[in-house]
Amino acid sequence: MKVNVHAVNFTVDKKLVDFVQERMNRLEKYYDKVVSSDVFLKVEKTSDKENKIAEVKIHVPGDEFIVKKQCKTFEEAVEQSAESLERLLVKRKEKVKSNI
Repeated sequence: MKVNVHAVNFTVDKKLVDFVQERMNRLEKYYDKVVSSDVFLKVEKTSDKENKIAEVKIHVPGDEFIVKKQCKTFEEAVEQSAESLERLLVKRKEKVKSNI
């Protein structure tokens, strides 16, 4: 799967990019027809500690899923987004199977 990581208003380090890439690749075991994903990492300027936002857009044939999570760290936000996407992809796979 092609994973595009976009860092908004900051520079992202290689370790975080590798983490995002590895985590997104694990989604393919839930639904193997994922075409690509866009991961947008943003820092919200607030006094709140949970100011890291990960917005993940996944493209599958005929549809796309968007999940947005806000946490203390990017890793946590990406992890929670991926878990939500796992559930969405499993539902999608079951829906596709039931239509056959």
